[in-house]
Amino acid sequence: MKTIFKENTSFLFIILLVIMILSMVVAVGIGPVSIDFMDVWKIILYKLGFNIDGVAQISSNIQRIVWYLRLPRVILSAVVGSGLAIAGVSMQAFTKNPLSDPYILGISSGASAGAVAAALIGIFNIFGIFAMPIGAFIGSLISIIVVYYLSRTKEGILPIRLVLTGLAVSSIFSAFTNYLIYSSKDESGIRNAVFWMMGGLSGTKWIYIPIPLAVLIVSILVLFCLSNALNTMLIGEQTAIVLGMNIKLIRTIVVLVCALLTGTLVAISGSIGFVGLIVPHISRNFVGSDHRKVLPISALLGALLIIWADVAARMVVAPQELPIGIVTALTGGPFFIWLLK
Repeated sequence: MKTIFKENTSFLFIILLVIMILSMVVAVGIGPVSIDFMDVWKIILYKLGFNIDGVAQISSNIQRIVWYLRLPRVILSAVVGSGLAIAGVSMQAFTKNPLSDPYILGISSGASAGAVAAALIGIFNIFGIFAMPIGAFIGSLISIIVVYYLSRTKEGILPIRLVLTGLAVSSIFSAFTNYLIYSSKDESGIRNAVFWMMGGLSGTKWIYIPIPLAVLIVSILVLFCLSNALNTMLIGEQTAIVLGMNIKLIRTIVVLVCALLTGTLVAISGSIGFVGLIVPHISRNFVGSDHRKVLPISALLGALLIIWADVAARMVVAPQELPIGIVTALTGGPFFIWLLK
């Protein structure tokens, strides 16, 4: 089966794409109020402008639940999963380390510091419901700038220096975050901050989607255009140099694209672990190490993982919610151990 997919990746891509679309529709129907699969289809197609029979018989409350509450959340979960997965693929190729993930740049810690500052200090209250996402994005942006500046050498950005700098910056931001939580007396703010740090998509609105989606699309296009370069760099940087590749420029582009993509996604969803770590390994098991194949397959698998992780987060302790990060850790940890055998 794996040999078939390696030789015909387009077939696997189509299968996963169909499964993802069906999963999104099914996920929209799952919740405290269960909604029929065909009703979900009808509502979505009707809202997209198609003339669909039978929509009038579906209550307006059900239509609002589908269109305004669940569909934006499911779409954003797919965007977040895809983005974290392709960022993981790229960082593993960049560092030549199969245990790398998008968070090695300290982005998660920087975003957490910004989000916690917004929740507990209120420095971004002027932005209303966007206070925590904006705080998180600013925090991630600061970490990106610091790590990028400290990682640069005359030879460009060296992978080992990047990883070590990311760890150092992450430790500093984590210390700041822990201090804010320790010193705060705002119990509600602490609860919101901790829940955000564990990852979650509750309260997603349509307005949250355009920016992450646009960043994801641009990132996929850029990284796909660099897929041959990533393949060559895996063989050896000397080989890439002999072939006329500008290694310094490629490294810089990969780091900046992954950093901005991860920072944008973390700002809107919080820290969701294991996606960028395990999905690239699963993809390579199916299609090999060619990044022209690994990137699109990882994007779809990452989307599927977060779509169903979000469903589990909504339903396991309903009507309350679990942070998605708990679900991905509980499933991703054992699965990764099995994958290593």
